[in-house]
Amino acid sequence: MTTAALQQTDVARADTFPIPAGVHAETVVSVRHYTDRLFSFRITRPQSFRFRSGEFVMIGLPNAMKPVFRAYSIASPSWDEELEFFSIKVPDGPLTQHLQKIRPGDTVLMRQKSTGTLVLDALTPGKRLWMISTGTGIAPFASVMRDPETYEKFEQVFLTHTCREVAELAYGEELAANLVSDPLIGELVEGRFFHYATATREPHVRTGRITALIESGKLFSDLGVPPFDPATDRVMICGSMDMIRDVKALVEKAGLKEGSNAAPAEFVVERAFVD
Repeated sequence: MTTAALQQTDVARADTFPIPAGVHAETVVSVRHYTDRLFSFRITRPQSFRFRSGEFVMIGLPNAMKPVFRAYSIASPSWDEELEFFSIKVPDGPLTQHLQKIRPGDTVLMRQKSTGTLVLDALTPGKRLWMISTGTGIAPFASVMRDPETYEKFEQVFLTHTCREVAELAYGEELAANLVSDPLIGELVEGRFFHYATATREPHVRTGRITALIESGKLFSDLGVPPFDPATDRVMICGSMDMIRDVKALVEKAGLKEGSNAAPAEFVVERAFVD
């Protein structure tokens, strides 16, 4: 059977299963494939759905009696009329093997409540906000960086994004390039938002693991700012488990304390993503 026929079979099979109670059934508006490993998609937003920029929600497909749900950060800001997501493609992933085949018009399931710690409320006031990401860990920061409240609370906003290959940086590069022309926040971000992208396996303007760039001080010298200081810097971390562990150790070494929604502090991490 051809790939196209298999995809049609998937869609037809999905239509035979009822929508579970207590979830939103939303329509895919657009899909964009960046590489053979990364894609983004946008879906309709339920009128009643509210969330804070940086939160995640559980996503699934109507392709089984008991659909598989996985945590996905909402990449669109809280004011957006649609919901955007940025995903990896896992050939045998319980959800992503099917999710990567979605097309406009298909149905995506979404649980009704969002949550997460990568939110401004979990940080105490500071001068500089750092969003440290690898791979699809940039997704919650795609939301935070486009929220006007971010620029009301911080004088400078830094986004670091590290991927293996240069092509994998495209999603973040486009977001950063479009910020200044954004009609809602363009004037707020000019001269205050800084994007620092690095590749680890291909030649690029900047190369290297973000942990090494923090440890050596190159990250800070490149950007012309002092190293992490608990008096001025607030840090959000999202990406691979190894990166989270290593960067967490580095910011703690600098004197920053981990915060949460219940007890805001100087840095936060998201542990909900295991894929």
